[in-house]
Amino acid sequence: MMAGQGRVAEALSIGVNYGQIANNLPSPARVSWLLRSLKISKVKLFDADPHVLRAFLGTGVEFVVGIGNEAVPAMVSAAAAQVWLQMHVVPHLRAGARITCITVGNEVFKGNDSVLQASLLPAMRSVHQALGALGLQGRVNVTTAHSLDILGVSYPPSAGAFHPAAVPHVQPFLSFLSATRAPFLINCYPYFAYKDDPARVPLEYVLFQPNAGVTDPHTRLTYDNMLYAQVDAVYAAIQALGHTDIDVKVSETGWPSRGDPDEAGATPENAGTYIGNLLRRIEMKQGTPLRPQVPIDVYVFALFNENLKPGPASERNYGLFYPDGKPVYNVGLRGYLPPMASDAGTRQVIHLFALIAIASVAFALS
Repeated sequence: MMAGQGRVAEALSIGVNYGQIANNLPSPARVSWLLRSLKISKVKLFDADPHVLRAFLGTGVEFVVGIGNEAVPAMVSAAAAQVWLQMHVVPHLRAGARITCITVGNEVFKGNDSVLQASLLPAMRSVHQALGALGLQGRVNVTTAHSLDILGVSYPPSAGAFHPAAVPHVQPFLSFLSATRAPFLINCYPYFAYKDDPARVPLEYVLFQPNAGVTDPHTRLTYDNMLYAQVDAVYAAIQALGHTDIDVKVSETGWPSRGDPDEAGATPENAGTYIGNLLRRIEMKQGTPLRPQVPIDVYVFALFNENLKPGPASERNYGLFYPDGKPVYNVGLRGYLPPMASDAGTRQVIHLFALIAIASVAFALS
C-alpha cells in the first residue's frame, strides 16, 4: 500500500500537537495524508475540530481532543458536559474515530484565574460521569495538561514538589487520576530554561548531546538531559503527595527554529538537534532514570509553524513543517502533502476508507 493511504503501518511512537492558530495551513484532508505518510499515529488537538476528526476517519490515528479554558466553568454542569460530548465526541466515535483522551483545559494553574482553577476538577468529574452515562467510561480518559510552572521545586529531580499554592487543587486532582487510571500530562520545554540562562545551562544538556550529566545527590541517578530530569521531578512531586500509580506523559515539548534577538538558542540547527535526538530516544523506547522500564510518552509541539500565535517570534516557529509541507529542518521526517487541487479527491479517498472501517466494525459486531 502506498504511503499516505489506509491505516498507519509501523507507526512511530511519537505523537504530535496539531495547532491551528494560523491563516495559511493546509486543509485537514491534506494534513491527514501528510501524517500518515510520516507514520505518525497519535495526534493531540486543542479543541475537537470536526473537520479534522472527519478527515482522519478510517486512518487508525488516535486523538486527544480538548475543551478550551473558556468552556471549563460551564462543564461543571453535568448537562452541559453531556451536551458537549454528544456534539463533539459521540458522533465521531460512532463514525469510527479513535478518541482516547479528553483534556479539560490547558495550563489552568499558570495564570491567576481563580474561577477557572476552582472549576477544573468539578468539570473533569462532570465530563467523566457524562462519559459513563453515554457508555464510554473506560474508553476515553479525562485529564488536563499542566505547565511545568506547577512545580515549586524541580531540582534535583528527587526533590520535585508542587507549588504550595497549587497543592490544595492538585491533591484531589491526583486522587481523581488514580481512581480513573488517567495520566498526568505535563508540558515540558527545556528550551525555556536555556533561553532564560544560556550562560549557566549547558546547551548539550538540553539538546540530548553528549555531556557529563547531572547526578541527583539523593538518588545517585545521573541525568544526561533536562527533559528526563523534568519528568522525574513531576513523578517525585506526585509521589510526595502519596501516589505511585499515575503515569506521567509529556503533552508538549519542542524547540523553536526562530526567535527574537533576545531569545537565545532559537535556531533551525538547535531545533533539529533537539527533535532529532528526542525522536531517536523515543524509538529506542527509553525510560527516564527513575522509571527506566516505562518508555517516555511524548507529543511534540508542533506540527506546523502557526503565524497568528501572539507573543515573541519563537511562538510562531515551533513547527516541524512549514504550511506548504516542507520540513523546517531535517530530522528524517519526509512526508507527502498532496497539492491543493487534490483536496476533493483526498476527501473521496478518505470517505471510502471511512466506509470500509465502519463496515469492518459492523461486521465484527454482528
